[in-house]
Amino acid sequence: METHENLLAGPPPTRLPDLPEAREALESGVQASDVAARFPAYPAAWATLADEYFTSGHAVTSYAFARTGYHRGLDQLRRAGWKGHGPVPWEHEPNRGFLRCLHALCRAATAIGEKDEAERCMQFLKDASPEAAEVLGSR
Repeated sequence: METHENLLAGPPPTRLPDLPEAREALESGVQASDVAARFPAYPAAWATLADEYFTSGHAVTSYAFARTGYHRGLDQLRRAGWKGHGPVPWEHEPNRGFLRCLHALCRAATAIGEKDEAERCMQFLKDASPEAAEVLGSR
């Protein structure tokens, strides 16, 4: 019996690889700036920096950190087979850094009055992971 892929189902979910050394450093309390310097391709470090600076009232700096993590995450998504659309599941822990950067970029863009960018980022987040949009939107 021959099986065929459902072409109407859309692209499969993209799951980023884990970076255990970077994740463990961040989880153990190493400063996010040190983790980002040592592991610049690790979006969770950039997301943490974006969150820290936004909370401290530095929206422009938060925007810059979020933008960096977003682009590093896009690079990883493409290497993982992502073609510019499709699910990036929140439940897959290594995806969370990228999704957090996308949310942080939206939040900082809103804060500095960049409405079109904020709307684009929010739509991207909702399309990539409705669960992430819900979880992160409630923070």
